Amino acid sequence: MKANPRQLAITVLCQRQETGHPVDLIRDNILKKAMPDNAKDSPLVTALVYGVLRWQRYLDAILQDFSSHPLHKMKNLTLQSLRVGLFQLCFMDRIPASAAVNETVKALKESRQPKWLTGFVNGVLRNIARQTETLPSPWDNNLMPPAVRLSHPDWLYQRWLVRYGENTATRICTTNNQQAPLVLRVNTKLMTREAFISELEKCGITAQPGIYCPEAVVLSDFRGDIAGLSGYASGTFMVQDEGAQLISLMLGPFDAGNYLDGCAGLGGKTIHLAQLIPGDNQVVAIEPNPMRFKLLQENIKRMGMADRVSCRQSTLADFQDKTDGIFTAILVDAPCSGLGVIRRHPDIRWNRSEDDLQRYQAAQLKLLSEASALLAPGGVLVYATCSIEPEENEEVMAQFLAAQPQFALSSPPYFPPDAQRFVNNKGLFQTEPDETLDGFFAARLVKSKE
Repeated sequence: MKANPRQLAITVLCQRQETGHPVDLIRDNILKKAMPDNAKDSPLVTALVYGVLRWQRYLDAILQDFSSHPLHKMKNLTLQSLRVGLFQLCFMDRIPASAAVNETVKALKESRQPKWLTGFVNGVLRNIARQTETLPSPWDNNLMPPAVRLSHPDWLYQRWLVRYGENTATRICTTNNQQAPLVLRVNTKLMTREAFISELEKCGITAQPGIYCPEAVVLSDFRGDIAGLSGYASGTFMVQDEGAQLISLMLGPFDAGNYLDGCAGLGGKTIHLAQLIPGDNQVVAIEPNPMRFKLLQENIKRMGMADRVSCRQSTLADFQDKTDGIFTAILVDAPCSGLGVIRRHPDIRWNRSEDDLQRYQAAQLKLLSEASALLAPGGVLVYATCSIEPEENEEVMAQFLAAQPQFALSSPPYFPPDAQRFVNNKGLFQTEPDETLDGFFAARLVKSKE
């Protein structure tokens, strides 16, 4: 039987709600089983899942006005089905209203739901479909509180409102609700950026050079399978936002020496470092999570960097206890709230609370302390997050520097000219989510030679 994309989207959303696991991992696992041949419907599944998560709070406000049953008392499957149906009615103009309703109800029937429940969902969605022209706009209306209309948690919107003011807070929330462009980093050891763009254009794919980074390529309208792009299997590129690419450059100048990536994750920055360092030098990559470690190894192999990167499945603390090595430069791309990359990971806003920020801060300070002991005198330590929250960024730096007086902040000596505006007079790198970049923070620290 052909997989019903609405049913798959509903299943992904239900599992995310029940487990709290990252939605991209859930989606990939479900699509791999249901659409092993990368069927043409998989982009629709992704669009439905990510669209619902972006607009979840706005959708719920509409649904509550039309439902006789409180949303918080509904079964997970029922609520996610209503959200999927309503998202199509409100945001997917190319899908006729009748198809949006019928296919969503069909998905529920295929899940063997009782007739009264499918009838309830059908009735709510058809009633809304008849009145879509009168629904309050998500873009600008006075009928909903801003946080509801912009589909963000109250605590997060209020933080940004106090810190940035209404215009910037609204802009960040609006950016978070947009689909992010696909940004690639070209492996210039294999191909120039210009040649790679030319190869893409031969395949009918529109691509432009990045704005800030010399290796960045932007595919603004691409919605297909990344693994199917020309050059993927041969390691010609990696997916990486320009902000993340800039962070790797902060470790420069890239002299001979030993390099350590203390929180390697999937290896985007690890592999970038391996391409930047000279000669026969190596990067040691630390990653404790078994699933991420496996993907890290796969990415390193695909990008042809197995001889330049040495992987360790370990925590940084365990690695510190077992190594005699001292490193010339260390990157600590610390686990964080991820509140600067909500556009790419829309479920983050619903998985975080304000209390999480202090918990992340404690873990970040611990990682920095462990990394500092592994750094050679005169060495460079770069601390980075994909957060825009002061608790994880400026406050971490202030506490670390107070505890470690042998370190001092330093502006990156070699940085793309167009990106200099993101480095303040203290040498701190910070971007805010906008049309071209996600929200990142980084600080370049130099250890005294004495």
